Amino acid sequence: MTTVTSRDIISSESRRAVATSPSPSSNSKYDLVFSGTGTGPDDRDASIQGAAYLTFTVVDNSTYNVGACLDFCDSVSSCVFANLYYEFNNPGLDAGKSNLKCAVYSDIRTTKEKTNFGGQQLAPLPSGLTFIQKSSGFALKSLTNPPTPSGYEPVFGPLDGANNAPGYMGFAFLNSYDVDACAQECNTRGADGQGGACQFFNIWRAVVNGNPTTYTCSMYFIVADASSAVNTGQGDLKVTLSRGYKRTNFVIDGGFEGFNECDDFCFESSYANWIGTSPAGGDTDASIFFFPDFAHAGNGVALLGSANGVDALAGTLAPTKPLATVAGKKYSIGFFHASSFAPPSQEAPAFVDIQWNGATVATIRPGFSGWAFFQFTVEAKGSDLLSFHGGAAPAWSFLDDISVFEL
Repeated sequence: MTTVTSRDIISSESRRAVATSPSPSSNSKYDLVFSGTGTGPDDRDASIQGAAYLTFTVVDNSTYNVGACLDFCDSVSSCVFANLYYEFNNPGLDAGKSNLKCAVYSDIRTTKEKTNFGGQQLAPLPSGLTFIQKSSGFALKSLTNPPTPSGYEPVFGPLDGANNAPGYMGFAFLNSYDVDACAQECNTRGADGQGGACQFFNIWRAVVNGNPTTYTCSMYFIVADASSAVNTGQGDLKVTLSRGYKRTNFVIDGGFEGFNECDDFCFESSYANWIGTSPAGGDTDASIFFFPDFAHAGNGVALLGSANGVDALAGTLAPTKPLATVAGKKYSIGFFHASSFAPPSQEAPAFVDIQWNGATVATIRPGFSGWAFFQFTVEAKGSDLLSFHGGAAPAWSFLDDISVFEL
C-alpha cells in the first residue's frame, strides 16, 4: 500500500499545464547563467535567495515564458538579472492564474544562491507544501560577456580586483556597467603632459553588503595588466567584475623599441618598422636612434634633421607599411616632440609637418622646447599613410611614442 502525504499533493490550481520547453525570445541582451530542473513529478529545484532583489511578476505559463520575463527585467530600473521558475501550492500565485514567477535583481546571482526550496504550507490541506521547479537564471550580456569596444583589445577580467598601477589619469562614475561608455571616457580624456593620451581603462563594479552601488571607469596612459589588479575593496565594499582593456595603436612600434642594433649608441635611416628618407643632396635627414638619453621613454627615438649635421635639409619619417585603418572612421594622431638638442637660437626655426596620405594636416613650430605631447584628429580613407616631415639641422626635432588611436 502506498502512503500519500500532504507534501505530495498539488493544489488543483497548481495542476494547470506546465510547459517543458522555453518560449522563443527575441530578447538577445541576456545570457543563460544557469538552467533549471525538469518538471516531472519528482523534480525539485530552488529559487534565488540573495541580495539585490528588486521585485517580481508572474508571466503567462502556457509556455516557459523566458521572453516575457526578460522583457519585464528591461522594464525595471537597475535590473540586470532574472530568475524564472514555477512555484507550486501558492494560492497567491494560483489566484493570478499563473504559477510561473519572474523575480528580478540588480546584480548577477549564481547557482550557490538557489536556496529557497519552498516548504511553506500556504494552501489549505490536503494541498502540500510549496515547492519549486525549473528555476533558471538570465543575466545581461553587458555584465557577463560585454562586447569589446571598437578600437580596443581585452587585457583581463572579470576579476575581483581593480588596478593599482602607474600612469593613472583619474576616474569617472558610470550610470551602469557600460564598457562602451568607459571606452568613450578614455577616448575623450585630456592628454597627460608626461604620458600622453589615455591608452588603457579598467571598469569595475562596487558591491556593498551584497548590493551593487557604483560603476567606476579608471583610466591610464600606461597599459596595465592583471598583475596590478590588487585593489579588492575596503570594509563592506567589494570590487567585482573588474575588466581591463587597452587601446589599439595602429602604428606598429611607435616607440621605436624594435630598433636594437646595438646596446649603447647607434642610428640608422631605416629598420623593419620605420623608414627615413632624405631629399636630393641630403644625408640621413630622418633616422632612428638607439640611445636612452635622447628618448622620451625606453631606448628608441626618431630624429628629423641630418644625423651627421652635414646639411640643413628636412627629412621625412614614415611607417614601412600602411596603417590598418578603416575608411570613414576618425583617428587621433599623437606623439611626443622635443627640439632642445641645439642652443635656443639654432632650434628657433624647428618645425614638423604632420602628413596624412601625403597631405599636411598640421604643422608645429615649437622653437626650442623639451618633450611635449601633440595630437591631431584625422579621418581615414582606409589603409592610410602617416608621415612626419621637418627637422632642418641644426633645428633638429626628436619624435617618440607615436600613436594612432581610433576615436
